[in-house]
Amino acid sequence: MSLDRLRSAGYMTNWAARLFALAIEQRLKPHGLATAHLPVLFALAEGAALSQKALAAAAAVEQPTMAATLNRMERDGLIARSPDPADRRSSLVSLTPAARDKLDAVRQATEAVNALALADLHEDERATFLDQLGRVVAALEQDTARRKRGP
Repeated sequence: MSLDRLRSAGYMTNWAARLFALAIEQRLKPHGLATAHLPVLFALAEGAALSQKALAAAAAVEQPTMAATLNRMERDGLIARSPDPADRRSSLVSLTPAARDKLDAVRQATEAVNALALADLHEDERATFLDQLGRVVAALEQDTARRKRGP
């Protein structure tokens, strides 16, 4: 049996994701940020406060993973929690002013790495690549949701 990693969509996507994360991490580290913060920063950047459950869903991670990320971010002064008026058992998470001050660095880091990664593609190829990647993500999200619901 032969495994050709260069012909495996999953392997190549995972490899690319790890390289993206490493390149972005190197650019964010001087700002006291990590790639683990990105899903939360992206989800909260527009200003709306969200629950931990909503953030976990947006990041496609389990609740305990999101809880640990939020605890570290709260410790580092990046997020604040406030009671959810609609659910006493829950809290809403929002970015602190310190985190908002770092959003430009996040934008610059992600744009720089995206530009670097896509530099060898023509503009039409970039659009096609992103469209196809979106379709792959949608198919996998649909499969994950279906399997979560059960047979």
